[in-house]
Amino acid sequence: MPQLSVLLASLTGSPSPSLCPRCCHAAGSGEHWGTPPVDVLQALRFPSVPDGVRRARGICPADVAYRVSRPAQLSAPTRQLFPGGFPKDFSLLTVVRTRPGLQAPLLTLYSAQGVRQLGLELGRPVRFLYEDQTGRPQPPAQPVFRGLSLADGKWHRVAVAVKGQSVTLIVDCKKRITRPLPRSARPVLDIHGVIIFGARILDEEVFEGDVQELVIVPGVQAAYESCEQKELDCEGGQRQSPQNQQSHRTQRSPKQQPSTLHRPQNQEPQRQVRELSEPPTAAHPREGRHPDISPP
Repeated sequence: MPQLSVLLASLTGSPSPSLCPRCCHAAGSGEHWGTPPVDVLQALRFPSVPDGVRRARGICPADVAYRVSRPAQLSAPTRQLFPGGFPKDFSLLTVVRTRPGLQAPLLTLYSAQGVRQLGLELGRPVRFLYEDQTGRPQPPAQPVFRGLSLADGKWHRVAVAVKGQSVTLIVDCKKRITRPLPRSARPVLDIHGVIIFGARILDEEVFEGDVQELVIVPGVQAAYESCEQKELDCEGGQRQSPQNQQSHRTQRSPKQQPSTLHRPQNQEPQRQVRELSEPPTAAHPREGRHPDISPP
């Protein structure tokens, strides 16, 4: 534990925290109405392409994602992302593609005492970690979403909705699974620790793959509404420029105009481009770890 406290202090840039029992900081309490969404990738400086990260094509041809292919220092003090406290009920939204066969954390939030308070682990199965200031829920009651695999080398849209005593996982706008989350009535997460992307402190398992979006939004409405624009997301990437659209229309008679409610010509190329997008591989594996794993 002393080593862990020193490591946390180096990550947060603050003095080494005292090794006291779990406590509740005043800045981490409350309902946090009006708290804005937090773009975790922006806060962790992904757009500046730090060491271990490079730009890659996203889920749609026009999207930009970030490929994490070797150990990187992607962390920040939690209070910088949530100065008003971490919301009680929230949505976690991500668009992600992991290296095939991977089982690793996407995001982990530690308290000042080194307690893992929040985490999302991708792979087979998907695990959600939550522990409030009272230590609830205990490890045996931590939610596990069995029967799902997000380690197949494909893009996935993942939404997590945490509200009250339950957590709901929505994958690709098709699968929706709810699990109990027996936390306390007024749960609080300490914001005086650190938030880390793709790793856990003193753990060798790390994330490898592509991530396009990682956002935490107060309330659960964002998670349930995240699929409403799904069909339109890639349409913008395939849409022609206004000049090309005008030229294309002048070559058609009014009877030959395609219906605006049915776009079979746009849908098929969209699938082809998505299938041809390069999956994350172990082209730059970490030394000594799974050099022979490749996408199916």
